[in-house]
Amino acid sequence: MPAELHIFAPVAGLPAAGRALLTDTDALLREVECDDETLAAAAWYAVARVQPEAWVAASARATDSLRRLVEGQQQAERVWALHAARDAGDNPEGLRRLLLAIIRDLRVVYLLLARQLATLRAAAALPESERRALAQLTRDIHAPLANRLGIGHWKWELEDLAFRYLQPEVYRRIAVLLDERREDRDAWIGRCVTQLREALTAQGIKASVDGRAKHIYSIWRKMQRKRIGFGELYDIRALRVLTGSVADCYAVLGAVHALWPIIPQEFDDYIARPKGNNYRSLHTAVIGPDGKTLEVQIRTEEMHRGAELGVAAHWRYKESGSGDAAYQARIEWMRKLLETRADGEDDATLAAELRAELAEDRVYLLTPKGEVVDLPAGATVLDFAYHVHTLVGHRCRGAKVNGRIVPLTYQPTSGDRVEILTTREPAPSRDWLSPQLGYLATASARGKLRAWFRHADLAANVAAGKQILEREARRLAIPDDVLERLPAKLGRKSREELLAALALGEIGAATLTRALLELQPAPPVVPAPTVPRPTSREDGKPGALTVEGVGNLMTTLARCCRPLPGDPVTGYITRGRGVTVHRADCVALARLRARSPARVIEVRWQSAPDRAYEVAIVVRGYDRRDLQRDVTNTIANHGARIVASDSRSDRDLGEVAMHFTLRVHDYGELATLLARLSALPNVTDARRLAGG
Repeated sequence: MPAELHIFAPVAGLPAAGRALLTDTDALLREVECDDETLAAAAWYAVARVQPEAWVAASARATDSLRRLVEGQQQAERVWALHAARDAGDNPEGLRRLLLAIIRDLRVVYLLLARQLATLRAAAALPESERRALAQLTRDIHAPLANRLGIGHWKWELEDLAFRYLQPEVYRRIAVLLDERREDRDAWIGRCVTQLREALTAQGIKASVDGRAKHIYSIWRKMQRKRIGFGELYDIRALRVLTGSVADCYAVLGAVHALWPIIPQEFDDYIARPKGNNYRSLHTAVIGPDGKTLEVQIRTEEMHRGAELGVAAHWRYKESGSGDAAYQARIEWMRKLLETRADGEDDATLAAELRAELAEDRVYLLTPKGEVVDLPAGATVLDFAYHVHTLVGHRCRGAKVNGRIVPLTYQPTSGDRVEILTTREPAPSRDWLSPQLGYLATASARGKLRAWFRHADLAANVAAGKQILEREARRLAIPDDVLERLPAKLGRKSREELLAALALGEIGAATLTRALLELQPAPPVVPAPTVPRPTSREDGKPGALTVEGVGNLMTTLARCCRPLPGDPVTGYITRGRGVTVHRADCVALARLRARSPARVIEVRWQSAPDRAYEVAIVVRGYDRRDLQRDVTNTIANHGARIVASDSRSDRDLGEVAMHFTLRVHDYGELATLLARLSALPNVTDARRLAGG
């Protein structure tokens, strides 16, 4: 140990309560085999709290690493004060200071956890408000960190004590249930231990077998998660078996299943597939003597040591050199959690990301090289790309999961191998920002994507927004005077601000469509004519359509544009076939008008609510399970009838295009249907075809 560490810490000058707390903290740190420098840092921190001048004088002679350890604890103390002053988890700036202190030396985490546990053990003497605040802080920060670092016995005790102070009645009720007939349960566990030991000895397997205590908080969580009663839990009665090798673990598993009937759905192999904190063990549940359920955990001595001590089981304090893979993985997790925020990310984004990182509901995915990446449950493959690297996300064009092409909205599950397909140059899509489309689930990825688009100049954003607006207006046939009223409708001061908001994804496609439809005036209702009804023809059937303003001439709907009631229309007098009715914006009509302008006449619709008309549409999107079913159900629920359909998919890009010929009553019905189709998850475009 360096000479500087022999600096005497005047712990004798601490108050009695302070000395007791330090003694307990020191014992906890020794349990996980922390080094002398960490123990010295715990002592000097305790002294610095009551005698700051003593630490100031001693720090000049201390090592840099010792100073970092003490200062890290001091940073954390200020964070706890901020946490108490505000709502838990909503102080990202203070949390950032804590985490930056942690990342400089991972041992700070152990100092914080040990001191918190020692404080919690003595919290019964504190006023209730202080006790609850301490317990809430423990549940929010310390217990999840102990879990992520794999320090099992600290995690359980932190959770149990916090639970005891936050929900004392529930805690006592479960404790009473555990204590009832304890002697009978212990005797029954003893019988199981004897039977299993005899079975293992008969097979020549060397292993130690003992009963295992169950923690009250974990019992409560399982009851809540599975919505079951205390009597329905499988693992109230449990054994733990420690062996010398992985092969022996599986041999013990075979002996257990041969001795007692297995409960199949309760088997987990965390040796072949470790948890994200590198926890490794076999878990199985069986029906033991007298028909009672029994949980058995099987692991090697080394695995048990890792489960109890976490990173400290293979402690390395220097990040240089090859190092231990599991320890280096934890160092990397800490560093990634605390990366300098990307441009455009705000404090709320960091807070959301921190809460996601500390959550236990996560998926553990593999890169093509076999590296483990853990993400919040519900993350997509596009979230995976942005987690790997910001540029990988920006350049992402597709993904493979276990060798199969999947859409970017696909949500992989633990153990999946994910490969990201990229383009040469970054070209992220603005559609990825739309929450309705489901491309991104993590705040971090959305922050990185928004930062990309914010770097574009205003002109580029306005141009992109203009394309979005014009495309939607063209699809819904919205006139220019309606578009002029759109900024005020959506709470924007100017057209430019509106267009930039569309480009940055601040206004979603569904919101835009709804606003346009609300501003669009309803088609005028034309009174019934007083003149004799003219004859007309659609697909050769007389009386299928009535049009006013053309006398008794026969009329036909043009096949090139298939107008619907509500569409602006114009007539063209043909030779021998009466008047052909076109949409006013029909390209074929424009050519006919240029050639024979005298043949163009004005026509208008008369209400015919009992008639239906054919129209062609296309629905495009990123393929997913049941997408076509959702599209057809939406069409059917809207009252339209499918006359014909055709679907084509691009497996390489994961895209699909569905063409439909429908029968609808008028333009308003079609516009509403297209808006509903556009709002479906994974649908990127739903529009009327030029010829339909």
